[in-house]
Amino acid sequence: MGLLDGRRSPQLLEKFNPLLKKMEADWDNRARENAEYYIATRPEGWSKEEFFRSGRVHVEEMILADRANICQGKDPRRMRVLEIGCGIGRMTLALAEVFGEVYGVDVSGEMIRRARALAEAAGIKNVRFYKNNGMDLKVLRRVKFDFAFSYIVFQHIPSKEVIINYLREVHRRLAPGALFKFQVQGYPGVESRPDDTWLGVPITEEEAVEMARATGFDARFRVGAGEQYFWLWFFKQPERGTLDRVLSFLRIRRD
Repeated sequence: MGLLDGRRSPQLLEKFNPLLKKMEADWDNRARENAEYYIATRPEGWSKEEFFRSGRVHVEEMILADRANICQGKDPRRMRVLEIGCGIGRMTLALAEVFGEVYGVDVSGEMIRRARALAEAAGIKNVRFYKNNGMDLKVLRRVKFDFAFSYIVFQHIPSKEVIINYLREVHRRLAPGALFKFQVQGYPGVESRPDDTWLGVPITEEEAVEMARATGFDARFRVGAGEQYFWLWFFKQPERGTLDRVLSFLRIRRD
């Protein structure tokens, strides 16, 4: 079967259960060994203050500097956002300073345990952390979002099918027109193995566009194709009824 063969979560969950369990175990072990290092690798290591300051810097660079695409005129304090692969909350806690409600999911229960403890210690009330299975968002039940984000996460996933399933899941959760901004591994020289939970599978620009089309997104912007930090701006296309009403309004105005 092809890359975009239409299989959904139940079939994929059964197929990839061994990989998902390995992802969970590997990231739990990394969290126990040195969570900060494995979340944002830096040879000289991190102090706690430096680590979380880097999260604020990235929010400024990747979120606040891109507010027009992300907020689309909405008040960020009235927005609900999702971070996939939140780790111990390096960026999630900084996102909670900007947005009204922030949800973080991660395959590692150990990462989530630490994230919750850090949020509680800091008295941050508008953030929620959930352990998910590494490929879908069922743990969030029916919660909907105005924006979704992921950074240095998908570059560790060794399966394009798992990434595509995440796209379908995010699409179902986003409001029409909302943005999923995320980064994948774009460097074609990466030699990823099917069970490697560190070196993820690379995604070409052509594959990214095909993934967007197949999952109902508009791949409006792309930066860094062929590089490790390949950024994608996937906008959920408006529902057909909404689009028809907008087009009808524009025709009336033009007439």
